[in-house]
Amino acid sequence: MGATVALLVGAGAAAAHAEVSASDSRALAENVTLTFTSEAESDSAGIKELRIVLPEGLTPAMVVLKEAPKDWTFTASADGYTVAGPALAPGTDAEHSVVVRQLPNAKELPFKTVETYSDGKISRWIEVSTGGQKVENPAPVLELKPAVPGAKPIEPSPSPEPSVSSASPPAPVTSAASSPAVNPVAEKESDGGNTGVVIAVAAVVLVVLGAGLWWVRRRRTPA
Repeated sequence: MGATVALLVGAGAAAAHAEVSASDSRALAENVTLTFTSEAESDSAGIKELRIVLPEGLTPAMVVLKEAPKDWTFTASADGYTVAGPALAPGTDAEHSVVVRQLPNAKELPFKTVETYSDGKISRWIEVSTGGQKVENPAPVLELKPAVPGAKPIEPSPSPEPSVSSASPPAPVTSAASSPAVNPVAEKESDGGNTGVVIAVAAVVLVVLGAGLWWVRRRRTPA
């Protein structure tokens, strides 16, 4: 049975309130549907945006939109989310629901709510009562029952794999120190220089040998 907490305020022409209910109001309950209702306060302007600040223990990554007014969209923020779209008819309550991956292990969860109307009016239900004291603009609070025996926090989901682009990946870049560039022209010139040295040495050897043979023959020839 869903749990509902209604917070009433006597200010204004008609009493208005914001409320939150849960499909399962036990701590550490999983895949829980939270339904938020903001009663209309204006007879001339309609609600066009609801901003919800999540309590400690809940993050935007743990929340997905389940249902909202027609053409309204869900946008996650750093500390909660926003549902917004075309302004509702004046006097129409704004209701939406989200699915929470797991409720935290707590006794109560305050959901600070900011309502924006088509005429620019903003209603802030953001005050959290401490010590049982009454506040003027109380935030909707969901009271939780103790967790079932054996219930444990869900481990964080693994980080998603990075997306792979269809474009070819760039070639790896190596430093000149680890992989020096080779100049083909310089390499050829180096090879040519080595060949020239070998030929020159061979020519010198042949000349020396020729001179030696000539000298020996000359000594053997009678004067």
